[in-house]
Amino acid sequence: MHYHHEGGFMTEMTQERKAPANAGGGESVTEQAKEKVQETAGQVQQQVGEKAQEVRGQAANGIKQQLDSRSTQAGEQVSATADALRRVGEQLTQEGQQAPARYARQAAQPVERLGRYLTDADGERILWDAEQFARRRHWVTAAGGVALGFVVARFIKASSTSGGQEQMQAPNGGQAALPMGLEPGNSR
Repeated sequence: MHYHHEGGFMTEMTQERKAPANAGGGESVTEQAKEKVQETAGQVQQQVGEKAQEVRGQAANGIKQQLDSRSTQAGEQVSATADALRRVGEQLTQEGQQAPARYARQAAQPVERLGRYLTDADGERILWDAEQFARRRHWVTAAGGVALGFVVARFIKASSTSGGQEQMQAPNGGQAALPMGLEPGNSR
C-alpha cells in the first residue's frame, strides 16, 4: 500500500479494496459474501425443512398412538355391549321368546366384530381403513360431514346463553317506560 500526499486518504482506501479482489482469483469480496449468504440460507432452509418433517412425523405418531389407545378402549366397550346383547338373547330364549332372542343374537354378531376390530387394529390401520372407506364411498363421507355440521350447529344454538332468541330489555334497567300519566296497574 502506498501513501501519497497528493491523493490523500481516498487513494489509500481505493487501493485496499482492490487488493483483496485481485488476490481472490478474480472474485470480488461482494460476490464471495453473496455466495456465502446463499450457501448459508440453503443450509438453513434444508435444516428447517428437515425439522418440520420431523415434527410432522412426531405429530402423526402421537395421533396414531392416541387413536390406538382410544380405539382399544372403545373396542372393549363395544365388545361388552355385544356380550350384553348375547346374554339378553339367551335370557329371551329361556323365556320362550324365540323371535326377539334371534334378533338379539343377530345384533350381537356385527357389534362383536366391530369390537374385535377396534381392539385389534392399530391407529395406522384404522386411519388407512377410514381413508379407503372415504375414497370408495365419498357420498357417504359428504353426507356424514353435512349431518355432523347440522348436529354441531344445533348444539351451538342450544348451548347459547340466550337460547337462540334475542332478549329485549329496556335501557332503564329492565323496566318498560309507560306513557305520561299512566302508572302500572292503572289504566285510563
